[in-house]
Amino acid sequence: QVQLVESGGGLVQAGGSLRLSCAASGRTFSSYATGWFRQAPGKEREFVALISWSGGITDYADSVKGRFTISRDNAKNTVYLQMNSLKPEDTAVYYCAAKTGTLTVVPGAYFYWGQGTQVTVSS
Repeated sequence: QVQLVESGGGLVQAGGSLRLSCAASGRTFSSYATGWFRQAPGKEREFVALISWSGGITDYADSVKGRFTISRDNAKNTVYLQMNSLKPEDTAVYYCAAKTGTLTVVPGAYFYWGQGTQVTVSS
């Protein structure tokens, strides 16, 4: 069993930066791939970034490539999402999620989810 808690969201002006954290409980978190997803009002939850259990493989949605960076520190059971050059269209609730097995951008394939953290980017 893995429990995930996101933090680091907030209000920021366009062009600014935020770093989200996803803290996990459970001794085996280092064996889970982790993804960040987001959901804006009235829209479906969408993939943002993922990282393999070792950190050796990462992937990003085209909309965030070059601006967002995902990383993990397995010693701290934490995954991070560094978000730079934020745009108003990045406004959403951001969720982290974890799964074992094949890496995927499909939200439904992830077993464990956090409660989400709000990111609001003003123009």
